Amino acid sequence: MASLPGVGKRTALRLVLHMLKQNPEQVYAFANSFKELTEKISYCERCKNISETKVCSICTSPRRDESKVCVVEDVRDLMAVEQTSSYNGLYHVLNGVISPIDGIGPDDLFISDLIVRLEQEPIKEVILALSTTMEGETTNFYIYRKISHMELEVTTLSRGVAVGDQLQYADEITLGRSIQNRLPFEASLAR
Repeated sequence: MASLPGVGKRTALRLVLHMLKQNPEQVYAFANSFKELTEKISYCERCKNISETKVCSICTSPRRDESKVCVVEDVRDLMAVEQTSSYNGLYHVLNGVISPIDGIGPDDLFISDLIVRLEQEPIKEVILALSTTMEGETTNFYIYRKISHMELEVTTLSRGVAVGDQLQYADEITLGRSIQNRLPFEASLAR
């Protein structure tokens, strides 16, 4: 358990000791839930969100604006944007950001899947909603360079989200306003 994010040796020991006090049926049910997680949850074929079906409920919703795609780092960021109720388009989850120090390059992310979507789907606007960290900005710029030849409006969040902040930790009002007041990506290059 200590290999889980945010769980150190002491917490892992507390969890194991707690589980040993439970009746066997509860422990088996707990273990089974992890087994079911790996068998029933996967990535949406279209946007890479987590889903119990091949295509997630956001991608299949007829109420979504299919001309917009919001590019986010991970599922937590998608959930944060959804909680604002300020955006009704589609998403594309990269599953990380480019980070050479951590050995994460463009090929380790779902960037090529994004490019394929942009070539095949009737998308008119790409919203780059990555964290304002060095890695997030590098990834934004990399994607922008990859799609700059396409006839797309490329926007980014307005800077209600502070530089260096991670999207998932922004409050709903600030994040909602940043989505609504997004800017052309080119404007962010001049800063």
